Amino acid sequence: MQQQRQKKIPVRRCVGCNAQRPKRELVRIVRSPQGRIDLDLTGKQSGRGAYLCPSAACLAKARKAKRLERALELPIPDEVYARLEEQIAAAQAEKEAAEDAQ
Repeated sequence: MQQQRQKKIPVRRCVGCNAQRPKRELVRIVRSPQGRIDLDLTGKQSGRGAYLCPSAACLAKARKAKRLERALELPIPDEVYARLEEQIAAAQAEKEAAEDAQ
């Protein structure tokens, strides 16, 4: 009788609320080698990344404490935060629509 090995689930820490969660539950924010900051829904873009819960509250906490700037090693302008808020809201709405369809 062979026991099945349990697959290891990667865990990351949210820079906003500091909670540890499975990697798939978090959203990756990436600073590309060119210095552009974007939301990485696939988790595979090249560059320095930081993980965040897909909620506006966690983004607000990370912004207030400048944790995202520290993690990405780059000062982040207000326009980028506004764009990230829009992208997170859109991703969250898309995820909820997919869950409702099932």
